[in-house]
Amino acid sequence: MSAQTARTRVLFLCTGNSCRSQMAEGLLRELGGNDFEVSSAGISPTRVNPMAVRVMAEVAIDIEK
Repeated sequence: MSAQTARTRVLFLCTGNSCRSQMAEGLLRELGGNDFEVSSAGISPTRVNPMAVRVMAEVAIDIEK
């Protein structure tokens, strides 16, 4: 195996990409370190829900883009 290990790619997909998928992406980015390449997307994307941003900020994770 090479010195550089490939990171596992994870996509969180939902309808709006405004709350749950954004939160899941933020959590995995924080907890997974460099082991994962993380993205989130929505079928009909909207802006990130301000309440989701607030809740994640309470655990020191910034999901505001």
